[in-house]
Amino acid sequence: MRSRLALPIALIAAVSVAATACQSSSGKSSSDAAAKDAPKAASSVADYNPQPYDNIKDGGTYTTAGTFDDQGNPFNVNATLTASRVWSWYNADAITYSPTGEVQYNPDYYSDVKVTVEGGHQKVVLTINPKAVFNDGTPIDWTAIEATWKANNGSDKAYSASTTAGYDGITSVEKGVDAKQAVITFKGVDASWSSLFTTFLHPKAATVDNFNQAYVKKAHPEWGAGPYTVGSWDEHSGNITFVRNPKWWGKKGKLDKRVYVNLESAAAVNAFKNGQLDYTSAVDAESLKQIKGLAGTEIRSGGSPFEYSLNFNTKSPILSEKAVRQAIQESVDRPQIAKIQFQGLDYKEPLPGSAVLHSFQKGYQDNVSAVLKYAPDEARKTLDAAGWKPGSDGVRVKDGKKLEVGYTLLGDDALGKATAGALTAMLKQIGVRLVIKKADDADFSKILSERNFNLFLSGNRSMDPFAARYLCDFYCSDHDSNITGSGTPELNKEITATTEIADLDAQNTAVNKVEQKALQEYAFLPLFSGPSTYGVKKGLANVGATIFYSPLPETIGWQK
Repeated sequence: MRSRLALPIALIAAVSVAATACQSSSGKSSSDAAAKDAPKAASSVADYNPQPYDNIKDGGTYTTAGTFDDQGNPFNVNATLTASRVWSWYNADAITYSPTGEVQYNPDYYSDVKVTVEGGHQKVVLTINPKAVFNDGTPIDWTAIEATWKANNGSDKAYSASTTAGYDGITSVEKGVDAKQAVITFKGVDASWSSLFTTFLHPKAATVDNFNQAYVKKAHPEWGAGPYTVGSWDEHSGNITFVRNPKWWGKKGKLDKRVYVNLESAAAVNAFKNGQLDYTSAVDAESLKQIKGLAGTEIRSGGSPFEYSLNFNTKSPILSEKAVRQAIQESVDRPQIAKIQFQGLDYKEPLPGSAVLHSFQKGYQDNVSAVLKYAPDEARKTLDAAGWKPGSDGVRVKDGKKLEVGYTLLGDDALGKATAGALTAMLKQIGVRLVIKKADDADFSKILSERNFNLFLSGNRSMDPFAARYLCDFYCSDHDSNITGSGTPELNKEITATTEIADLDAQNTAVNKVEQKALQEYAFLPLFSGPSTYGVKKGLANVGATIFYSPLPETIGWQK
């Protein structure tokens, strides 16, 4: 989950993006009416008060809600968007992307980048800024690139890496003309290579033990680099303060302090209203109503590379049967779920048709609609054919076992409850009983790592614009990041083959074709995306709805 980090995606819990609403209607769907009024593409608007570095005041504090994550290493499989955001404030932001996804190299880290293809094999030469140094005095050189590659390429299974995709296509990382040059050689080509080294690990952080454990509820500023470093990291309160880094060699950070205060979303809105925060996310219609029109503030809203999906645990006994998964998906009225999410936000979008491309991106296709239609009648027939017969209480039965499926609900917000209620009503129509299982927000990582769920709603934020780069994270059967556990070895090969296509247009065509096959496992159902909407104090520069762009930390501050 974006200071362009190595993660292709960042996992997040399903949080509110809209207001509370009613349960699903029975009978015919609202799909047709909703689809008729929906736009053809989600918003690609960026709204963040872009300002040049020289137009930002020296000094000041920028305070938001937030905290450190259980796993603070963004390369680790258990890291979430929170970890990525916090990491970027005291580690390298070496490559970023424009709002629409164009690559931007940061000369404070990479003073020169050359990409060539010889004999069908790609070579990337990264010349590292001679001044670049980790905070402990270790020079940032080719060994950091090598260490990052080795920790993430899958050759040592002891590393709990978020993704090996891309790294596993590198055959070597070697010293160039001197230690400040890394020569990266690929087996074939990788059109999205830049996403692999947007940030990097200190070689000491890249041992197995440190990669997996060192950042658990801890920061290691000595292994970091950048315009800011950790001022305080309070494990008790969860609060974090970043201050200017005296060892930084580039343009100094404009802020005196960057502060994260550990607050839940509702408390964050109140803190923003009281002037304690400079920025907050409007997670639903009620919070938007509370912050809209506040003196000295403005609303910034735009597109978002988020996508929220319903995950099916194919390793659980009740969902191991594909027919059951298919029937459930056929009974989910996605426009109704979107209506619940966006009520009161004055926002519409097309239903997401892909896990890896967004409708405002070039090459996007609606792969979900190519595979799946909302059809409760067909769902009933699917279950009938699979031997699940209606019981006296309306719940289907097979071999003496009722068709009861668990739905893990995190937290206690009204929108989450409304969504669960809607899904309960939808599945009841086809003879499936949804059993709501409540869990605390803090259990999020544990639920996923232990795959302790039947159905689970979670979100992902694309960390870069390259679809093939993270196709495997959703659909490869041998990847821990595929929390559904679905897929086949044959599909894995087809997915991997998409990463070997040099032309991005041709690559996206192949991605769409393979994703349609993957969706026929009926283990993963994209539901909605939603806008990025924020309340921001006037004058705050380079903060807001940025889509694929993460402004460098030193450029964030208060406009002159």
